Amino acid sequence: MDQLDRRIINALQHNARDSTTRIAAKLGVARTTVHERIARMEDRGVIAGYSVILRETVDAPKVQVIVLLEVQQNETTRIIKRIEAYPEVKLCLSINGEFDLLLSAEAPRIEDLDILVDDLARIPGVLRTNTSVVFGRRIDRN
Repeated sequence: MDQLDRRIINALQHNARDSTTRIAAKLGVARTTVHERIARMEDRGVIAGYSVILRETVDAPKVQVIVLLEVQQNETTRIIKRIEAYPEVKLCLSINGEFDLLLSAEAPRIEDLDILVDDLARIPGVLRTNTSVVFGRRIDRN
């Protein structure tokens, strides 16, 4: 993947419904070049699909936290199974370093997330948690 591929992906992330003609004009390349590169990235699995992003509704969750968990290594799979039961948890990443798991969780009220973090800390095998409240999204490519 080269710089032009990255620029095409950036354009698609901004608006996946944009025509290859418009993307080509924005990038200063031929429409056939954009079309062929998109097809090639789809064939190679670089582009796995396209999605629709819905506008947030008034009742959508407004508070987000990032929770870092240090866990006993031999309990990781069991702990992740427990975490899956919490609908507030939107993302769980395995990471290296001082902590083992990074969670992103959302709820309508901070109090709901406070209860969630307390529950997570009580899961057997969770050694320590560290929680940060998200103030805002500066870059969001999802």
